[in-house]
Amino acid sequence: MDTTTLIIFGIALLAALCIGGIGLLFVGGESKSQKRMARVARGGAARLTPVEGEVDNNEKRRKQVQETLRDLEEKQKEQKKKISLRTRIERAGLEMEPRTFYIASVVAGVVAALFLKVAGLSLLVAGLGGFVTAFGLPRWVLSYLVKRRQKAFVEEFANSIDVIVRGVKSGLPVNDCLKLIATEAPEPVRTEFQGIVEGQRVGVTLEQGLAKIYERMPLPEVNFFQIVLSIQQKTGGNLSEALSNLSKVLRERKKMRGKIQAMSQEAKASAGIIGSLPPAVMAMIYFTSPDYMNVLFTTTAGNMIIVGSLIWMGIGVLIMKKMIDFKF
Repeated sequence: MDTTTLIIFGIALLAALCIGGIGLLFVGGESKSQKRMARVARGGAARLTPVEGEVDNNEKRRKQVQETLRDLEEKQKEQKKKISLRTRIERAGLEMEPRTFYIASVVAGVVAALFLKVAGLSLLVAGLGGFVTAFGLPRWVLSYLVKRRQKAFVEEFANSIDVIVRGVKSGLPVNDCLKLIATEAPEPVRTEFQGIVEGQRVGVTLEQGLAKIYERMPLPEVNFFQIVLSIQQKTGGNLSEALSNLSKVLRERKKMRGKIQAMSQEAKASAGIIGSLPPAVMAMIYFTSPDYMNVLFTTTAGNMIIVGSLIWMGIGVLIMKKMIDFKF
């Protein structure tokens, strides 16, 4: 075999070996890549399983929160539809029966009618004055007491929530924190939380106790507190963090309320001056020229003019009050 043939044979053998190696490389590489892809796919599926489970848990929790909020809204709508006199008396913090309130209203009306009759006014004017006093004055006083009590409750409610936050962070149960507020907090927060604590002793749930507080104190702050505790009981979560955020929100609302009151003082002062001018001018004329004003008190037409003027003045005062009463 000559040298040329050997060279050709060697080149062919090397070419065959190269082609075989390249083929084995591609086949083996494909197999390894497929194995790696299979392992990655299995690993990805294993990692996706807990993520999908977490998504399902979040979805369930979101539905529970929505159902809780829906139930609370329905209960609050039902409470707003029926507000009895007994509920209003409880909101004012008074301990009396509705019958006692009605008796006091009748007595106030009779006293006002007798006073107007003794003052020299006609029987019609005295009767109208007694009627307005009997149906207006006691309810106005009751409304004033309710607003004053609610204002005092809002002033101390954020501090009470801070007590619950510190108690929960230190390891105390929520019920013990409520007992602490029921014994140490100032009025009227103490009385309202005493109702929750006493109710739990006889089997009333915390959610029912909070609903009772909202019935006596229909305030947004109480509604927020009720929603936070109800959601935490049903879905779980960090109660101390949620209540801490709620406390911050309530304090910011308090600051905003103060700013609004400060900015609306000019409008309130203007309304007070406008509303006090007619009776002040009438009193000045009466003391300087009594004969000029006696016609209003001694004649039927004058009495009717006084009644009509009082009605129009009352409507004007109510309109001005509505204009300067800012809701936030």
